[in-house]
Amino acid sequence: MAAQSGKPRVLIFSLRNIFGKALNRCPHYEFEDIICEIDSAELLAPKVDPSSRRASFATRLAYHAPVALNPGIPRAAANGTYDLLFTICGFPQDLIMFNAVSKLKDVCKTSVCLLDELWAKDIHKHRHFLPILAKFDVVMQYHSQTVKPLSEFIGRKCVFLPPGVDAALFCPYPDPPERVIDVYSVGRRPQITHQRLLEMARESGIFYLYDSISGNQAINAREHRSQIANLAKRSRYFLVNPGKFDEPQHTGGQIEFGYRYFEGAAAGAVMVGEHPDNEVFPKLFDWPDAVIRLPHDSADIDEVIRALDRDPKRQDTIRRTGAARALMRHDWVYRWETILAAAGLEPMQGALDRKDRLRKLAETVSQH
Repeated sequence: MAAQSGKPRVLIFSLRNIFGKALNRCPHYEFEDIICEIDSAELLAPKVDPSSRRASFATRLAYHAPVALNPGIPRAAANGTYDLLFTICGFPQDLIMFNAVSKLKDVCKTSVCLLDELWAKDIHKHRHFLPILAKFDVVMQYHSQTVKPLSEFIGRKCVFLPPGVDAALFCPYPDPPERVIDVYSVGRRPQITHQRLLEMARESGIFYLYDSISGNQAINAREHRSQIANLAKRSRYFLVNPGKFDEPQHTGGQIEFGYRYFEGAAAGAVMVGEHPDNEVFPKLFDWPDAVIRLPHDSADIDEVIRALDRDPKRQDTIRRTGAARALMRHDWVYRWETILAAAGLEPMQGALDRKDRLRKLAETVSQH
């Protein structure tokens, strides 16, 4: 599909039909859909069952030997030539899916891979997957502290790209709904804080919304993102913490952050939690009260909420500032511009139109 007239200039190799609707991949599809709306893009999304015997064997083998077998992806031919090939990989093992469609780079002038999750300590573990990255002209990475060691490993310069959000979807303005949810927690949560919030729900009747079932599949990825947005912009407080904060053995002590901070800001919620202690976070969230500090093992969430509830003017400033900054800095259109610049391409009219809509909405937020 392509939103712009003429022959598509971008080929997106999407994993949406391979990994289904895994919750942690829904933002990938959101980004891809926006690219298709604002640029001249064609989506190539082959199907394969990643749990099939063939796919499982190909993945297991790639952990132990420099062999990249086709995991069962059917031959997929691209329609013509393109200026840019773009793909998002959630994890290094996803690269064998791209590698199976070997001729895509031959019909694209420039290729860019965006890698979502790779902790520096796991580079050696994924050593047989990572050489596939060296086939790309540009490698981008959500984990800022993995950029340097990954560049050294594959012998190619990697670039940090922060996550983003559909800021227009999450924005509660110009007609903000009533914030009927007192505290919203998505995904991982600090257990001490969680227990205190459960006590507050029992004692004072706050509406504390949190995940109560275990599952990683959305029924519909787009509807799931819309639901998250609708809940976030109806929430007063939004819990945030660095990526896998509760699994230091998995991260190796590396501090990174994901989508929640961008979603909370875009929704105009008051974010409460930890400031990721790394170099890039203060540059991306550089306004006062972007996140109200609360250590992840703290039971003082009640005191934080009471203090903020006594200052509605401060709350309003936090909400409007977060939403406006997300509209002007953290929407997917700005991430796409960064990718295009790395590929030596200019944004198309669709991107310029979206930025204009975001700017006008931000002005409305600031004047509200």
